[in-house]
Amino acid sequence: MTNLRSYLLAGALAAAALGGATLGTTVPASAQVYCGVYVQAGPPAPIYEPVPGSPGPGYYWVGGYWRWNGYRYVWARGRYEYAPYSGATWHPGHWVHNRYGWSWHAGHWGRPY
Repeated sequence: MTNLRSYLLAGALAAAALGGATLGTTVPASAQVYCGVYVQAGPPAPIYEPVPGSPGPGYYWVGGYWRWNGYRYVWARGRYEYAPYSGATWHPGHWVHNRYGWSWHAGHWGRPY
């Protein structure tokens, strides 16, 4: 019982220390964290989607892609997004294969290549 109490106390102190350390710090809303998830099987071939008419000026078509939901690939449908600033271009996400398996590199807005 004493050993369990020690573990619980240590966990509570660590959580309080980490929580206190983050006070006053800000994280940008666009921050992305890479979780290091690798999938052993490659994604299926992309699905063709007809591009509907634009909802208005400044909107850009972001094509669909295969995403991993933890168990299998599921298709994320394409959509229109508003360009965040003048001259922004969409750099589509893509799957990359290396010695660990397949990993997803998310699409993002940026300057032309």
